[in-house]
Amino acid sequence: MRFVQTVSAALILAFLAGAACARTSKTIGVSLLTRKHEFFTILENGLRRAAKVMSYRLIVDAGEYDITKQQEQIRSFIARKVDAIVVTPCDSRAIGDAIAEANTRGIPVFTVDIANSSDKGRVIAHIASDNVNGGRKAAALMVSALQDSGTVVIINHPNVTSVMDRVAGFREVMREHPRIRIIAEIPAWGLRDRAMSIMEDILVKVPDIGGVFAINDNSALGTLDAIEAAGKKTIIIGYDAIPEVRKAIDKGTIYGAVIQYPEKIGSMTIETIAVYFLAHKSLPAVIVPVGVLTRGNK
Repeated sequence: MRFVQTVSAALILAFLAGAACARTSKTIGVSLLTRKHEFFTILENGLRRAAKVMSYRLIVDAGEYDITKQQEQIRSFIARKVDAIVVTPCDSRAIGDAIAEANTRGIPVFTVDIANSSDKGRVIAHIASDNVNGGRKAAALMVSALQDSGTVVIINHPNVTSVMDRVAGFREVMREHPRIRIIAEIPAWGLRDRAMSIMEDILVKVPDIGGVFAINDNSALGTLDAIEAAGKKTIIIGYDAIPEVRKAIDKGTIYGAVIQYPEKIGSMTIETIAVYFLAHKSLPAVIVPVGVLTRGNK
């Protein structure tokens, strides 16, 4: 199920006022996509800080891009009879079966950052960045940097909804700029070493590429590694704005990045779960706005 509505801050605050008076000990199982990317480290910090305020106990694990491992983690949470499950799917379609198993045990499931796109499994709410708009913002940066003319490569991660949305937003804007051509869209699965290897191969075949839209900062940094090793100058647009990318933007080696706010996403997830514990019904999505970072707007 895909969510498009937004929970208002006023609604959450109203429910949390009641939650403060009705707190009980709850255990929440969390399976992240990975702990090897700073975005998810910060997101976990947001989860933990908000959980501490609510006196919730967290059991946090990560699938590390392996959907089978993540499914096993969810089944472990079910066996431990947690009160809720939070998951950032390693694969948006394949996660449905595990979510459905939690449903049969009456355990509410919340998706974070990446949604469940399977027709199996019911999710109480989805909490994420506004990734379609983020893709549009990345495209606007690219158009500006290329001065509305050139060739572009997309480094993709096509089996997760957050990236599908980013690429959709990016392509939407690019259709309005026909002098910029997207010449390749290749998956690196969000991994730095994979992005570097892909970019090395691309540069052998197409030595002069105008720009690269990297769907996360690991991909942006891997792309940068390859471009610098080849002695090339290519516009790179990242997505996350983690500290290493911010330094590269300061140096001018990465042009810019879309800013996500993972700590806010983490805290809003716990707040949404608190609302559910009081309301016991499905909730609209919580969509967190994104920003833009370039050397000129720091």
